[in-house]
Amino acid sequence: MNLKQLRCVREIVRHGFNATQAAEALHTTQPAVSAQIRQLEEELGIRIFERNGKRLTGLTEPGERVLTLARRILEGVEDIRRVGEDFRAEDQGTLIIATTHTQARYALPRVIRGFRHAYPKVRLRIRQGAPVELCRMVLAGEADFAIATEAIPDTPGLTMLPCYRWNRCLVAPHGHPVLATQPITLETLAAHPLITYDFAFAGRSVVERAFAKAGLQPEVVLTALDSDVIKHYVALGLGVGILAKMAYDPEQDRELAARDLAHLFPDSTTHLGYRKGRYLRGYMVDFIRRFAPHLEEIIG
Repeated sequence: MNLKQLRCVREIVRHGFNATQAAEALHTTQPAVSAQIRQLEEELGIRIFERNGKRLTGLTEPGERVLTLARRILEGVEDIRRVGEDFRAEDQGTLIIATTHTQARYALPRVIRGFRHAYPKVRLRIRQGAPVELCRMVLAGEADFAIATEAIPDTPGLTMLPCYRWNRCLVAPHGHPVLATQPITLETLAAHPLITYDFAFAGRSVVERAFAKAGLQPEVVLTALDSDVIKHYVALGLGVGILAKMAYDPEQDRELAARDLAHLFPDSTTHLGYRKGRYLRGYMVDFIRRFAPHLEEIIG
């Protein structure tokens, strides 16, 4: 058994059981990957993958256990490598952040600007997606940090750090009658077509629970993956929007006016998550410190 075989198992699963794509990721050939898998299966005396002819279709029950242990071993090897890198070239490396559009667009720019200035030799990459997908990326080793409001606290295998709390605002075109309502209530909102986040994003469940608790069923005419799309369709007159307060800028969003909704919905907390037991290089710890200064005592 060797690390090359374990990497083949991991990459095949990462690429949807496509051995050709796994081979490309490993910079080798498909026959070489298949040979590594055959050798490992023969040594262990089990089948790791289900097959339909020559095509791999899934993991067997023992294959699931092999994958779990292979990931753990490879993560440990990678952490050992990071220790060496940290002492050999502490200001060089890669940082991959998986996050949502709202975080990337509104919460991270200031932090990233300062981080890039402090660590010009660190290759910084940002990947966007739904919160559940972001967590999967981190657990699979495809990203270092996941930053989101949903999913991170509920994902086993992640260390969860609470970064900041936020709430929501109502946005509508200037002159819209909802803006003149005093006070704005859930009943007020439910009387208008609503545009808000997709089910997986930015505390949508918090909004739904508040309406359900009040016995209301608002008409949600459009859901979107990011705040800019919500604001665009609000400006077109399709409905009024509920979005993260940080996503409204009176200078940039001049077509729209906003009203605070913190009295209607509980605060949500944005978290940063990374794989439990993961060795964090110095610049990774510094990124966390810059994003959430109050975590200084926790992360050292």
